[in-house]
Amino acid sequence: MISVGVDLGTSTTQLIFSKLTLANTAPAFTVPRMEILHREILYRSAIHLTPLLGTDTLDAEAIAAILTEEYRLAGMRPETVQTGAVVITGETARKENARAVLEAISHLAGEFVVATAGPALESVLAARGAGAESLAKSMGKRLLHLDIGGGTTNLALLDAEGRIVQTGCLNVGGRLVKLNPDGVVTYVSPTLFGLDTPAVGERATPESLAPLLAQLVAALEEAVGLRPATALLRDRITDQTISTQPPVEALSFSGGVAALLDEKEENWLAYGDLGVLLARAIAASRLFTLPHDLGRETIRATVVGAGNYATELSGSTIFHRHAVFPLHDLPVAPLEKENLADGIRQGLALHGYDVPIALALPRQEALDYDGLTRLAETIADGAKGQGREVPLVVVLEQDMAKALGQALATLVPPEKPLICLDGLYTPPGSYLDLAAPVGGGTALPVVIKTLAFV
Repeated sequence: MISVGVDLGTSTTQLIFSKLTLANTAPAFTVPRMEILHREILYRSAIHLTPLLGTDTLDAEAIAAILTEEYRLAGMRPETVQTGAVVITGETARKENARAVLEAISHLAGEFVVATAGPALESVLAARGAGAESLAKSMGKRLLHLDIGGGTTNLALLDAEGRIVQTGCLNVGGRLVKLNPDGVVTYVSPTLFGLDTPAVGERATPESLAPLLAQLVAALEEAVGLRPATALLRDRITDQTISTQPPVEALSFSGGVAALLDEKEENWLAYGDLGVLLARAIAASRLFTLPHDLGRETIRATVVGAGNYATELSGSTIFHRHAVFPLHDLPVAPLEKENLADGIRQGLALHGYDVPIALALPRQEALDYDGLTRLAETIADGAKGQGREVPLVVVLEQDMAKALGQALATLVPPEKPLICLDGLYTPPGSYLDLAAPVGGGTALPVVIKTLAFV
């Protein structure tokens, strides 16, 4: 599959194209198991400054023009793209016309592209794109990955096996204050409330900005567990932070500010923001007393993650009929074993009877034929109120989707679209994008995501 990754960040906009190689890794004469075995980056765009119309408005036309030209330079057409992600990250996701940008670039989306990302997905993409999973595993340490960009710092906590176990996001970044070439402040982010910020129009110096930089670094140290948590950290949290018990044992870094940790840029005004000074402050802080490493990607970590690691594959025991792919932004309704039918009705009532939702079943014990039939009957009963043309989508962790789908097919109207897929864990509050089947119809490409705006 050809995959695209686009990161519309607070400071920069960039794109990559990758080739994902799929293969059936199951032994002969067993149930197929499709996996993504190889990821190859085919094209990396230039790094563009994210176009803005004033402080609070993205320039949708200019962004579309940048991406259209990058498609041309890469020799790619939208119809050749099967998967990937367009993620609007950091402060950019808060801009007034973020939706308009998505509409302006929708013609580039190809068959299947995620068009939004919340902080949880962004944290995962940055960590994966930077190689934090393999680093944590090779070190055998509980590792915290910090992706420090223009507007936010995304946190991903990994265990010693390289598994991402928690995510978080803080309003700490290099472009929260902007300055002109003479050092005059032109913008101060409202997320810096309560801190020692300069005033717009004031001429700043490294010395005058030192108190603010110390506060931002202290917030990072509190998030890592190197200082006791205070209001300084709590006021910077955008959605959640990570647990520091047991303690974090190592750190890795990515993002635009992280790229400056190694560059040793002498001109503190080189980028017209806090980036150079913030990198210096981090390098001199308690953060560097822990074992630490720069990711294999720094400024490109999120876009590499979006292009290479946003897509998962469902299990290979799936069932689908009459479904028209792709399906975008299906809200996940997590269900409990008790009162399953009532839970389905509540999920439908919450999200609407005329829109598809993903019914995430709790993990089931091994079911015999009668148990599977009863489960199908319960689901069909709970979903009776859903429109006859609305897809019924059921998601499971264990491999039983084909058998369950076959049982459901006899219980719901024959014209009703039906999708059952397995091998997926869907956290509460997540959304799904589903692409057309691959591997001879044995698996569905899936992106599990949180949305920045819904």
